[in-house]
Amino acid sequence: MSKKFNSVEFNQLLEDLYALQRLGIKVGVEHTQRLLEVCGNPQDNFMSIHIAGTNGKGSTSAMIASILTEAGYRIGLYTSPHLLKFNERIRVNGIPISNKRIVEFMLQYKSAINEIESTFFETTTAMAFDYFNKKKVGVAVIETGLGGRLDSTNVLKPKVTIITSITADHTEILGENLENIAFEKGGIIKMGVPLILSSQSKEVKDVLLEIADKKNAKVTYCDQNNIKNISISEIGTNFNWNNIDYETCLIGEHQAQNAVLAIETSKTFSNIINSDIIIDGLKKVKWPARIQKMHETLPIYYDVAHNPHGIQVAMDSLYAIYNEKPIGLIALKADKELELIVPKLKNRFKELIVTSKPDSGLMEAKDLYESLINYGIKTTFEPDIIKAVKIINNSVSKKCPGLIFGSHYIGETIFKEYGFSFDNGIIYCNLALPIRRALRKILFIYF
Repeated sequence: MSKKFNSVEFNQLLEDLYALQRLGIKVGVEHTQRLLEVCGNPQDNFMSIHIAGTNGKGSTSAMIASILTEAGYRIGLYTSPHLLKFNERIRVNGIPISNKRIVEFMLQYKSAINEIESTFFETTTAMAFDYFNKKKVGVAVIETGLGGRLDSTNVLKPKVTIITSITADHTEILGENLENIAFEKGGIIKMGVPLILSSQSKEVKDVLLEIADKKNAKVTYCDQNNIKNISISEIGTNFNWNNIDYETCLIGEHQAQNAVLAIETSKTFSNIINSDIIIDGLKKVKWPARIQKMHETLPIYYDVAHNPHGIQVAMDSLYAIYNEKPIGLIALKADKELELIVPKLKNRFKELIVTSKPDSGLMEAKDLYESLINYGIKTTFEPDIIKAVKIINNSVSKKCPGLIFGSHYIGETIFKEYGFSFDNGIIYCNLALPIRRALRKILFIYF
């Protein structure tokens, strides 16, 4: 195989992989099981931690991976979607899967993928499990794609399951009410496997506890009201849990809740993981585009929040730091349910700029603009995302922050505009900017 496969062969095979999206979203694990059987059932050869929920899955997964890495485990991490490159979805000890490995998998199993008619996510899941097996990971942290009960990842036999905050999202697939959504996501709960459960509304909690009781799964309920001394700033979050102080570079009260899930998961997974390991692991967590500061001198942040709860917590976090309404820049996928999002936007911004990006699956800027106007939300229309970024740069001040939000699919553009680079293959968290500048000079690492 040519070493220059990434320019021709890799791009073609990646196009073949993305083309599997034409098959849509298939609910059920049968196709995944068949493909994994062809691959030799690699998921049976490593321990796993399985996580579902509406919001916070990625951050919580990254925190768990960081803690377990600090404890000395070789860690696989499977998340979605990606920000810049497909490779980010599948990582071992923080390093994304190489183009070469993706090509090898697609070439080896292409006929089986076509015969089974595996979807994009089914194929990606099998690829991740195959890669983790070949890289001999000690434990893999696996995030569900959608739902839980019928999700492709639900072929696992995990050591621990986690369910983060559940709110309304993807109602066309998961159900119109929270009880139905909770039932679907609670499908990852396994017989006798401990469940770490985030704070939930009563109706969601009741459904999940009933499932856990039937499965004889011990539940650790992480009540957010028991998290003490939460303090957030533009460089991170500090909090106290069970009389121990913790900190993370991820910003927001919700990140304290996610961190508590990671803490309890780590302790449940292994009794050799002590508080010192957890403290150090949380300090080192890497997870970009979650209220991440993008500008060196101005308070401009990027967050991939795209549903009502995610948008709410991002805005609340910025208000807690600056005590001012932000300038907003929004782009949304075409399938987002605006009627649920609109209440979180109304009267919350000094200015809200509407934009889009061609050929990205995002709603056309004009359509989003007109919809928001019809809902009574005053907006600024700028269809060119680069010009929209310049508007927000010129509109914010040190006392008035900016929030770019609504989608993963603008990530590449946003990071390039603000001079971030992931060329070294590792995704870094939002380090304090002075530290990042110092690292650039000393280590020649470009973040």
